[in-house]
Amino acid sequence: MSRRSWTLVAVVLGSSIVFLDSTIVNVALKAIGEQLPSTVIGVLEGESYVVNGYLLTVSALLILAGALADAFGRRRLFVIGLVGFGASSVLCGIAPNMELLIAGRVVQGIFGAFLVPSSLAIITATFDDGAERGRAFGIWAAASSATTVLGPPVGGFLVDALSWRIAFLINVPLVAAAVFIALRWVEESRNESSPKRFDWLGAAVVAFAVGGLAFGAIRGQQQNWADPVAWLALAVGAVAAVALAPLMILRRDPLIPPDLFRSRNFTVTNISTFLIYGALYVVFAYQALFLQGTLGYSALASGLAGMPISLALAFLSTTFGQLAGKRGPRWFMAIGPALMTIGLLWLTRIPSDSVAWQARVEDPASLIPSSGYLVDVLPAMILFGLGISILVAPLTTALMGSVPTRNSGLASAINNAISRIGPLLAGAVIFIGVSASFYGALHDRVPSLDTGSAQVRAAIPPLNPPDAGVPPEQVAAARESSADAYHLAMLIAALLCAAGAVTNGLGIRNQAPED
Repeated sequence: MSRRSWTLVAVVLGSSIVFLDSTIVNVALKAIGEQLPSTVIGVLEGESYVVNGYLLTVSALLILAGALADAFGRRRLFVIGLVGFGASSVLCGIAPNMELLIAGRVVQGIFGAFLVPSSLAIITATFDDGAERGRAFGIWAAASSATTVLGPPVGGFLVDALSWRIAFLINVPLVAAAVFIALRWVEESRNESSPKRFDWLGAAVVAFAVGGLAFGAIRGQQQNWADPVAWLALAVGAVAAVALAPLMILRRDPLIPPDLFRSRNFTVTNISTFLIYGALYVVFAYQALFLQGTLGYSALASGLAGMPISLALAFLSTTFGQLAGKRGPRWFMAIGPALMTIGLLWLTRIPSDSVAWQARVEDPASLIPSSGYLVDVLPAMILFGLGISILVAPLTTALMGSVPTRNSGLASAINNAISRIGPLLAGAVIFIGVSASFYGALHDRVPSLDTGSAQVRAAIPPLNPPDAGVPPEQVAAARESSADAYHLAMLIAALLCAAGAVTNGLGIRNQAPED
């Protein structure tokens, strides 16, 4: 294979490890909580920290990592990220207690932050032709989605057959292969005009902004917005975010050059990323809950229900990435979210009392019910999957072609940070609306029920099956109210996708990549 091909293999391996690790660890959480001792924190709290400790450090450090890659060498930072991720994976895999596992996950997040922006920056520096670069981004997107698809079943099999520790140790051979290929074939690239003095103050402010907002959103949802720590974190993040703009303007060599946002495509792409990834968060957060909790799907059936999305991403992303490289990304970025919108609107018609769903609830061991799934779910999944596969690679092409190559690592990091923190904030607001819709509808159907009490809310949660002791008439009312709340969530997600489609259609300009 050529040097370019090996470079693509290296960056796909490196970034896919991040996506694969997240999905496998989620599958292994139950086994971790059951088998790993904890001396300081409880099981549920520990499981939460295992996931969120990683998520927070990745989110908070993405922009710093992208800027460092541009300044000091993308291959160098990519390899450092790989080695650190591999070493921390070993630490997680041999951790004797929950506290050390959480520490290992935090370290994993630090080094994981270097991998995704560095990989996209390396692709941008390596592939200068529009069609070839688009094809490379498409392969990157397809591989990322494929690892997301394979993560849960492969992780579940390995955890059941061996141990939860394999969820972390499986990273080691993949890291070793990526490091070898990177050192052997990937050429170094960096921003040759990078200032000699790095903006560490700007890096700290960005970390407080992104980390504070992410932590506040996660903590707020976990504690039903009753914890003052969540509000304090959001306040710190908001203040840091507001301070960032004048800091960028006043400093001589800021971490984030204001010139980046003078690029129309860069600004528009990030706005649409906020909107569309907010919709994705809502869909993936509520779809499984509704299918399993309200309609009675098993975990396996719920996973299979969403397979059309994953398959479309895995098999079509490369094609649409190459087409966007040839013809420009604008209409792909408009048509994709428009199809996603239609798919989501289709989901707003799923009934809660269909015969197919009733039969499914009575027989939870069976797989997807034929008539209900084929009519109510499958068409939506096909439309949504086709739309997202049309969107993802062209969006990346537009983003990375909208800024000078010297800023490619930073541009990728900013967009990745928005794709992570934006959905958390949007999801937190939507969660409040969906919960209010559910309990309001439940109260209308059962006026005697005090839906404001903590006891009722614990026994009858939104989109989840009620406790066994709940009377049948309340269970029926909860199912209908859950359908109402789910329909609202999908409608909000559809509006976000529609806004993204309009933003891209009106705002994106097809143009040659900048040098």
